[in-house]
Amino acid sequence: GIALGRAQTPDDVAALVAFLASDDSDYITGQAILTDGGIVYR
Repeated sequence: GIALGRAQTPDDVAALVAFLASDDSDYITGQAILTDGGIVYR
């Protein structure tokens, strides 16, 4: 299931992109950031 209980939306990805493009992310380097809502396949 999905931990957040809902499907991903384009706004979820856009929010991550906006954060990474902002000065708030200036100390983040070389990371793989998942926008999957905590989805787990079993």
